[in-house]
Amino acid sequence: MSIVPYSGHEKPGTIIISNSSRTLLRIQSSTRAEKYRVSIGRDGFEWTGTVYVGRKVEWPDWRPPEAMRKRDSSLPNYVPPGPYNPLGARAIYLYSNGHDTLYRIHGTNSSETVGNYETSGCFRLTNRDVIDLFKKVKNRDKVIVY
Repeated sequence: MSIVPYSGHEKPGTIIISNSSRTLLRIQSSTRAEKYRVSIGRDGFEWTGTVYVGRKVEWPDWRPPEAMRKRDSSLPNYVPPGPYNPLGARAIYLYSNGHDTLYRIHGTNSSETVGNYETSGCFRLTNRDVIDLFKKVKNRDKVIVY
């Protein structure tokens, strides 16, 4: 994470994710933001829109969505929390209109993958960075993806 200048109009606490630069900004003030490197959706899995933080979980479990399991039959139905869970140490669940989008901002057990185009639409940070971000994010914080 690094502190960078910010000159936009979003209020502090807002998260802005850029698909093109593979970065996540968390707005601190009208002049500063925290910048994190993220992995984003691979070709065909990028998305844009405005959502919000609906839930936060430390050491989440993972149930791959049915569509994901259809694409990769080797995926298990369930992965318990822990070091082998691909969601890593923390997960920030993204919601829209009261419903879980199934997209997450989460950690990873493979930090070398962070910064690439390779997820199924989630935003992947190192465990260290997601633990830092998790402490600062609140439920209902706005998340803008472009």
